[in-house]
Amino acid sequence: MLPRIAVTMGDPAGIGPEIVLRALQRPEVHARCRAVAIGHVETLRRCAEAIALNGVEVAPVETAEGATGPGRVDVFHVDVPGLDQIRPGVVQAVCGRASDAFVRRACDLGLAGAVDAIATAPIQKEALRAAGVPHVGHTEMLADYLGAPNPLTLFITGRLRIFFLSRHLSLRQAVDYVTHERVLAMIRQVHRGMTRFGFAAPRIAVAALNPHASDGGLFGDEEAKHLIPAVADARAEGIHAAGPIGADSVFHQALEGQYDCVVSLYHDQGHIASKTRDFYGTVTATLELPVLRTSVDHGTAFDIAWQGKASAVSMEAAILAAADLLEHRLAERL
Repeated sequence: MLPRIAVTMGDPAGIGPEIVLRALQRPEVHARCRAVAIGHVETLRRCAEAIALNGVEVAPVETAEGATGPGRVDVFHVDVPGLDQIRPGVVQAVCGRASDAFVRRACDLGLAGAVDAIATAPIQKEALRAAGVPHVGHTEMLADYLGAPNPLTLFITGRLRIFFLSRHLSLRQAVDYVTHERVLAMIRQVHRGMTRFGFAAPRIAVAALNPHASDGGLFGDEEAKHLIPAVADARAEGIHAAGPIGADSVFHQALEGQYDCVVSLYHDQGHIASKTRDFYGTVTATLELPVLRTSVDHGTAFDIAWQGKASAVSMEAAILAAADLLEHRLAERL
């Protein structure tokens, strides 16, 4: 049976409606999964008309079981008062309420077993704030609505899978954040998350912090104090961990298949690697949730919203990445 994937519409005033409509017309998507949008039917119809996506039927459905192929977009409709009056490309409180409602509906469907994964289009933080939504983004929403306090962020581009010890910290704070205890806890969490998705003995590489992994202490002591002991402790627990490996080499080695994933120590270390490899096709996945979630790795692009200019490459990649992970987990269980 094909996996059932709920695709949230994102902020209605952004490019979310357009890229969802376009992605759900791709034959590759329908060959791999049953993809159903979660959003507002009339807004999707308005957007389809605005971008001249002719001949596509937008229809409400009650289940994902009968999701059809190109020529039709099936939608779990979420009624949001006032959404019929929105203006594309403008921050609006009603769009923040709608974004939150779409994600909450997706989580409810996931917890009920009605869908196997969630793929999210971009939302707008200012609109969430204007709507009084208490969460700043998708990760916080998912953690709350799915009852999972410690979600795990994963970047995927091709065979390269990147986890992050820290992300939204200054570089100075990120360096200080690298400790033996945190790195070991991260390796354990990555091992658990990868194992749950079918990697029986995931090969985890830990990136070094300093050039050449400090060259024996010539360029810092974080490797000797924190990274080497953390990797050694993980290996003693039976985890297939390696490193620290110089950041100028480890991502290439993972792309070549030497490792199943890499632990990046801070935001740009991993982002530069993934976005250089594929800026438009990099996908974010969130593990350690009751339901797998994947997402595009770009924003709402209000400047081109509803103009027929947005690329759906990343949205399609997010849906297919969810299908890949679900298939990998199923294959390992058979």
